[in-house]
Amino acid sequence: MSDRPADSSAARDALRSFAPKLVDLTDNVLFGDVWERKGLSKRDRSLITCATLIALNRTEQQVGHFQRALNNGVTKEELLEVITHLAFYGGWPVAMSAANVAKKVFEQGDKK
Repeated sequence: MSDRPADSSAARDALRSFAPKLVDLTDNVLFGDVWERKGLSKRDRSLITCATLIALNRTEQQVGHFQRALNNGVTKEELLEVITHLAFYGGWPVAMSAANVAKKVFEQGDKK
């Protein structure tokens, strides 16, 4: 049985044999420690992480974190509000890119 988190993503699994230490740190330090700290709820951590990924235009990482945010109790409406709000602080192009990612994530979730 693996000691990695149950929510380990397919993207991390694909890198596991190529960059095992990076994936180990991701699983055990980032998601095993930082995300489990009591100072913020997972919902709040998701909002912060999504906002950061939007502002930095990290669309590849947005997919998994938008899904995680929904699983952590962030609503679709709240995520869209974050995207809209960041259009004015992070820039219109990053918000439009994030909206396209969110649309795909939402459509994927609706098919399940």
